[in-house]
Amino acid sequence: MSRRSDTLWQRLARLTPARIGLGRAGAGLPTREVLKFGLAHAQARDAVHTPMDAAAIAGAIEALGLPTVTVTSGAEDRATYLRRPDYGRRLSPESLRALSDSAAEPVDLAIVVADGLSARAVHEGAAALLAAFKPHAEAAGWRLAPVTIATQARVALGDAAGAALRARAVVVVIGERPGLSSPDSLGLYVTFDPKPGRSDAERNCISNVRPAGLSFELAAFKLNWLLTQAFARGLTGVNLKDESDRMLEAAAPDPAISGL
Repeated sequence: MSRRSDTLWQRLARLTPARIGLGRAGAGLPTREVLKFGLAHAQARDAVHTPMDAAAIAGAIEALGLPTVTVTSGAEDRATYLRRPDYGRRLSPESLRALSDSAAEPVDLAIVVADGLSARAVHEGAAALLAAFKPHAEAAGWRLAPVTIATQARVALGDAAGAALRARAVVVVIGERPGLSSPDSLGLYVTFDPKPGRSDAERNCISNVRPAGLSFELAAFKLNWLLTQAFARGLTGVNLKDESDRMLEAAAPDPAISGL
């Protein structure tokens, strides 16, 4: 490989977290790259197995002026959660009753913050995402249920939570399956008219929300756009395409948007 090619690969490598242009040592990789891969793999495993500190998450969210309620899924522990995805998709009976009893009147939006497969992502990003989204919700005048913090939870748990809270729509903020360069990634799943039995085709997803990916501010902007359209059209999923980028292009001179 020529020196010119080395420079090209180095330039490309700075543009992506993908493992490209790693070089070689004989027939194998350089030791530094082997060690980096081992570290990334360990971080991904830690993200999956580290328990979520629900109390700390609740404190950070309540500091934003948003009340919270903590629930659990049907999975009793992390090992069960990983072996039985179906248990993580439903609320425990006690949690379902608690949410149902707390639903005094219908609301526009229920937000569920769930550990998913990366508690680290929730620890580092959930409060920041909600801080960016809160002004959008206030400007729209949406009535919000208390933020539900769910442990050992998967995306579909939001359907039961949203129905119990009598919400028109639910947003599940969840730790995504960690890749070897993204153990801190959040996913946002939007479902209109949540109820048990909804399929993934009836949701919209905003993924890779993290400092090195989609910023919290831009994710909040997209989430606001999707919810506004969901309420107007009465649907989410494959029939609702995210066209918020067009709004960004049209409103680029607006400093409130052009900075996203």
